[in-house]
Amino acid sequence: MAAAARPPAPPAPRRRRRLAELDLEARLDKATYRRRLAAAQERLARLSRSPAFRDRAVAVVFEGQDAAGKGGVIRRLTEPLDPRYYRVVRVAGPSDEERARPWLWRFWRALPGHGRLAVFDRSWYGRVLVERVEGLADEPAWQRAYEEINDFEAQLLESRISVVKLWLAIDADEQLRRFRDRQAKPHKRHKITDEDWRNRQRWAAYEAAVEDMLARTSTRGAPWEVVPANDKRYARVRVLEHLAARLEAALELNDPS
Repeated sequence: MAAAARPPAPPAPRRRRRLAELDLEARLDKATYRRRLAAAQERLARLSRSPAFRDRAVAVVFEGQDAAGKGGVIRRLTEPLDPRYYRVVRVAGPSDEERARPWLWRFWRALPGHGRLAVFDRSWYGRVLVERVEGLADEPAWQRAYEEINDFEAQLLESRISVVKLWLAIDADEQLRRFRDRQAKPHKRHKITDEDWRNRQRWAAYEAAVEDMLARTSTRGAPWEVVPANDKRYARVRVLEHLAARLEAALELNDPS
């Protein structure tokens, strides 16, 4: 007997164009940046060592345009943490072993246990971003992935794993400036590849994919935080303060500051 046909994916909800709504000119001066960064790092250190955290875990998901500054933010986030209790997961293309299994399998294996934090530098959202835009997943697969991702994250929440999702946004001019800076400096040249330049030519396609992702996977339990990142100092502080606030809410603690 032939397998029953899978029902079509629901249509995408009306998009708000959240990227267009951002104030990408948000800035912090150096003195304010240092003060707020230190305060946010202290909050994160205290929260990660709280007895209440022993019965919870956190998956922090970083996505964003190429050269949006994810690495710099992750370094500031992890600096105050005990290295025994966090892991940075850098996601690249799947291996042959991973391709032979359901596509979410490799992310299940990287999830943190209670009392720990996992930072995903790229994530399962590649299915509806790069795999969609580059044609690495066919349309039925990436359309189906929105529901699969929402189900996946709902299971994490039920297991007391908080999911904090961050999109770092820069504009095309700032990306071009950072690309050229990387090319010009020998110690940064390894950060720029031909693929980065090729992806830049698909800016509009990626932007449409991001808007669909934000509309279809920002849920009450796992909402997307869209962070203006043209100014790296502003983005770093915004991310750390947001993560600290989410942790305080999850642990039902009040920030005394």
